[in-house]
Amino acid sequence: MVRFENKDPLMLARQLPIKSVALILAGGRGSRLKDLTSTRAKPAVHFGGKFRIIDFALSNCLNSGIRRIGVITQYQSHTLVQHIQRGWSFLNEEMNEFVDLLPAQQRLSTEHWYKG
Repeated sequence: MVRFENKDPLMLARQLPIKSVALILAGGRGSRLKDLTSTRAKPAVHFGGKFRIIDFALSNCLNSGIRRIGVITQYQSHTLVQHIQRGWSFLNEEMNEFVDLLPAQQRLSTEHWYKG
């Protein structure tokens, strides 16, 4: 549990994004997008040139002051991982800022991947 030193509501509003961690669910198969998602996850689909759908959520986090972000991946995540590694690696680890990729796991007790 996060504890805040100050009871001032304005100060609390400033501290909250700094101490928060955002989790972005980016494992979408995007079955309604058919050909666009046959080889990539929906968040990795191109939008407006060099951008991807995932960039909306990542930009919203940064613009809200949240600079500790986890991206949970699952379906066809290779191009999504490449995009995040190349385009979102500017955060400062020394300041505890990051975008972590959290891939799906396969358990030893079953031969199936986690399905959500």
